[in-house]
Amino acid sequence: MGRRIHFVIDPQGWCCMGLIIFVWLYNTIFIPKVILFPHYEEGHISVVAIFCYYFCSLFCIASLLRASVADPGKLPENPKIPITEREYWELCNKCNMMRPKRSHHCSRCGHCVRRMDHHCPWINNCVGEDNHWLFLQLCFYTQILSSYTLILDFCHYYYFLPLKKENWDVFVFRHELALLRISAFMGLIILGGISGLFYTQLMGIFTDTTSIEKMSNCCEDISRPQKPWQQTFSEVFGTRWKILWFIPFRQRQPLRVPYHFASHI
Repeated sequence: MGRRIHFVIDPQGWCCMGLIIFVWLYNTIFIPKVILFPHYEEGHISVVAIFCYYFCSLFCIASLLRASVADPGKLPENPKIPITEREYWELCNKCNMMRPKRSHHCSRCGHCVRRMDHHCPWINNCVGEDNHWLFLQLCFYTQILSSYTLILDFCHYYYFLPLKKENWDVFVFRHELALLRISAFMGLIILGGISGLFYTQLMGIFTDTTSIEKMSNCCEDISRPQKPWQQTFSEVFGTRWKILWFIPFRQRQPLRVPYHFASHI
């Protein structure tokens, strides 16, 4: 589950993902060079601030790359349907293949995905059962990294002491103001967009509904049991150990769903 590499051939998705990687590279290269390292050398900040920035940056890019190439839950051409679960499968009217209920056919990828939430061009991949947890981590660490960058941009001008040593022969320091303004602008745009997306994703997990189900209003069944939030999050992340929900360097294993919830998965 989730170990196969999934690569979508979509020029639009490549452009969107390339833009995200550019923003990440920009802030990962220039922010430490303009703010963190100079202020560390003059004793204004500790090495912990540098470590935390690279820690967030590493986890952000790791979750991005893994979410973009992870199999979101693509159904095989000839799926083996257990006899006890046949009543929970249905026929897709687009690809004429059997699929579990709550699956959806992605017109951009051209196949059905188990518990598909949406197709995200920013990762050039669908967000489905097997990579939803990575997408949530991407949103989470992107918010942290953007907020951290904005705080550093603000402190550089209004809180930190002025730098005494500056090498004006270096391009970075000659264009310091322009570089930081660009960084602040990108940080505000990304933080605003990701915060709204992350909120809708969390609400979807709390209510155990996907974005597609919300748009199609197919989850208004009042007889559907309400799961505890720990159960829904554990099913998405594939583990009940909450500390592992924040680590992108692992393999997700599907949880065994309790019997009274089985007919709704």
